Amino acid sequence: TEPYFTTSHEDMSSQSGHSRHRDLVPWSTGLFDCCSDPKNCCITLWCPCITFGKIAEIVDKGSTSCGASGALYTLIAFVTAFPCIYSCVYRSKMRQQYSLEESPCGDCLVHCFCEGCALCQEYRELKSHGFDMKLGWHGNMKEREVGMSPVVEKGMRRDK
Repeated sequence: TEPYFTTSHEDMSSQSGHSRHRDLVPWSTGLFDCCSDPKNCCITLWCPCITFGKIAEIVDKGSTSCGASGALYTLIAFVTAFPCIYSCVYRSKMRQQYSLEESPCGDCLVHCFCEGCALCQEYRELKSHGFDMKLGWHGNMKEREVGMSPVVEKGMRRDK
């Protein structure tokens, strides 16, 4: 099956003209389902900056790169020993974009007490929304463009 890209909460409400408030949906996987993606679980265990960078690039819609976000995460981890003060902001952004429930508790608490599990859950959530995490934001958008048919404007035809 082809990946699907769900639009963000803001995009949907502005397109439809409806209220910005929608029913919240549950996460596609549980917080402690880390081993459902063993490769990502291992990467996150040994180098969480990689997983975080990939998440941040997608959540920021390509305005920040995976490398820059991962480097900042690492710097904050070395300086403060609490990278969760940075990563929990992205959980909040992601929840807002996809109308996800704040569960099992507040975003900062989830990241402070279960940083690795939170990053793995966010990674899996973006995959469930159709993102190929290896491609980053711009790569996913190129893939999306390839999958779309070209727009044919009316009145544009060739006379013989």
